[in-house]
Amino acid sequence: MTDTYTQSAPLSQPLYGASFGQAISRFFKKYATFSGRASRSEFWWTALVVFLVNAVISGIMSTGIIPDENGVYGPTYAIGLVLSIAWFLATIVPWLAIVWRRLHDTNKGGPFYFLVFIPIVGGIIVLILLALESNPEGARFDR
Repeated sequence: MTDTYTQSAPLSQPLYGASFGQAISRFFKKYATFSGRASRSEFWWTALVVFLVNAVISGIMSTGIIPDENGVYGPTYAIGLVLSIAWFLATIVPWLAIVWRRLHDTNKGGPFYFLVFIPIVGGIIVLILLALESNPEGARFDR
């Protein structure tokens, strides 16, 4: 059973219990919004889509990665490369924004994201922070 708030949360608020479609829609609607918060469901549905699209593009590229006898890569490699660059450029800003907002929902500042630059453990630390439960005190980031 869902309540009215879950179905009609304004874009300025996190949507707890977001469905797949709602999460992806909000991901692109809040393209460059670094303020506010993002619920776990919003973040993880989006992470799943980004991962799956990257996997499909990598699969396309891998079918043409073996060069022929003249050293020329197959056409699917070029297609995959173009798709990869386009997907990266289309999603880098909203990806950073949703990570930033997810950290806000756990009551951490967005700059905690820069921990990913610590070799070996940084990415693990950020992954753990992104998986934390929502903290009501994170409402301080709503503006």
